[in-house]
Amino acid sequence: MDEPRFLVVVDDDAVFAASLKRSFERRGYAVEIAPTQGALEALLARRTPGYAVVDLKLATTSGLDCVRTLHAHDRTTLIVVLTGFASIATAVEAIKLGACHYLAKPSNTDDIEAAFSKAEGDVAVPLTERPTSIKTLEWEHIHEVLVATEFNISEAARRLGMHRRTLARKLEKRQVK
Repeated sequence: MDEPRFLVVVDDDAVFAASLKRSFERRGYAVEIAPTQGALEALLARRTPGYAVVDLKLATTSGLDCVRTLHAHDRTTLIVVLTGFASIATAVEAIKLGACHYLAKPSNTDDIEAAFSKAEGDVAVPLTERPTSIKTLEWEHIHEVLVATEFNISEAARRLGMHRRTLARKLEKRQVK
């Protein structure tokens, strides 16, 4: 690692990324923003981050590709995936690809920094006894298909057996970011 407190924010939402950058800089981190997979690869050619915050849904690719790239570059980089539409499927994949934590938005700098410090896991985390609702299962299935189709709405709708507009309406109700 170049600098132990060097963080890269991989997010194509410029306003959110800039806000995270300012917040982490106030905490003593050196921060760079990479809005795309290509920008991340260019940054990794120059520097190695100790920390990374990766948005799951980027404009041209899945954040999971960025997680894989970061982990392949340096296995010690602590990677937190941040998403507006969390699902069990993407959480599992993110961890398998090298993320140390997975957070649903809205999450703030405190949540992200706490996730970095919990990279080892917590065996004392309480188990929930609440059964999963049908709506949650439906959303997770939709999300799995979206990931499999690289967020192509038309193809996802075809695979789900629903009209593209119906899927678009469902996605509008639950902000995808």
